[in-house]
Amino acid sequence: MLTRRSILLLGLLSGCASTPTTLDAQWVSPQALGKHSVRSVMVLSAVRDSTNRRLFEDRMVAALTAAGVTALQSYKFIPEEGPVAEERLRGALARAGSTHAMVTRIINVSTQVNVSPGMVMGPGWGPGWGWGGGWGPGWGGFAGYQNAMWTSLPPQVTTTQNVHADTRVFDAGDAAVLWSAATTTATGYTSVTQQIDQFVQLIVATMTKDGVI
Repeated sequence: MLTRRSILLLGLLSGCASTPTTLDAQWVSPQALGKHSVRSVMVLSAVRDSTNRRLFEDRMVAALTAAGVTALQSYKFIPEEGPVAEERLRGALARAGSTHAMVTRIINVSTQVNVSPGMVMGPGWGPGWGWGGGWGPGWGGFAGYQNAMWTSLPPQVTTTQNVHADTRVFDAGDAAVLWSAATTTATGYTSVTQQIDQFVQLIVATMTKDGVI
């Protein structure tokens, strides 16, 4: 019999099937594996763009809430951008009543160059192509000119920007890391909102599978 948690996990994993985000590595503390101990968490996104920060935190909070976790956005307690002192972070967690903190930050951006080989074919039709007396003077030249286009198609070069992120879940009491994941997101295929949604689905599905939430 499928439980609510297993149904949620199946739904999240199926949503990740076409995601541009891949899970490069993950780690879970033996103290957290299968314990479902993360029940109250503050979501922090360390990005420069304030709109994307709020969008990400809103989406992650919604996904965690759907998984049965009490989650809150950090921007409601720390609205300013930039580095924050540890004392201020601890104070925000205390005011929110959160026992854990989830921090996602971009650690690197790389560019992947994709090259599709060109096409090389044999010579085009020459004079006399056809049947009988051919198609008249000049037709062979036209055919040769037209078909020459297909003998030397240049290679196509495209680039893909990959965003490498690191997500960690901390215990608010002793700041110990309970769970972490390294991901790569290929941008340009979907909108920013879709990329964030797919990223969030992958993270929440993996945490659910690991029994952290």
